[in-house]
Order: sequence, then C-alpha cells, then structure tokens
Amino acid sequence: MAVEVGGWPVLLTRFEGQVHATINRCTHAAAAFLPGGRVRRGVLMCPAHGARFKAADGVCIGGTYRALRTFAVREEDGRIVVDVPDAPPGPDEMPVVR
Repeated sequence: MAVEVGGWPVLLTRFEGQVHATINRCTHAAAAFLPGGRVRRGVLMCPAHGARFKAADGVCIGGTYRALRTFAVREEDGRIVVDVPDAPPGPDEMPVVR
C-alpha cells in the first residue's frame, strides 16, 4: 500500500507476518514502486528500470543503486504507525528526473 506520511511517500508491505515501511521512490530516478511496480516475496521492483530492493532493509539486490530509506514501523491497536523524519524529503530521497 502506498501512502503519504508527514510529506513522505511511504510504501507499506507485509511479508512473512512482518510490516515494512520504505520510501516509495527508487533511489535511481525517483520512480514510485506503486503504482506500476511489483512487490513479490518481500522484494520491491522499480517499474522504470527493474532495480530490486529488499523491503525489510532497503538493500538493492538487482542493480547497483543506493539502498532505500526505511522507516520504523509498528502495529498498535490494529493500526500501522510509521515514524518519518520531521523534515520533508530532500533531493537525496526525491531526485529529479531530467
């Protein structure tokens, strides 16, 4: 599920009972994983170039891109709570495609 939390584009995934929260932008060209990309077995695939990242820790496993920013996430009373920085995302998290 793609959501916005405090100005951050966040992708929430659940794999093997664990909820993970990553930035919903590829570190290469800022393409959103959803809609358009795929999430399979805990791996996010960028729709623009096919780079693959582990949802659990953001590490790139299919390409040579920088790891995704991950966020602390927990479930409380049936709700998912995501901790994002107070400041909005900067150009490192949201590169501009030219």
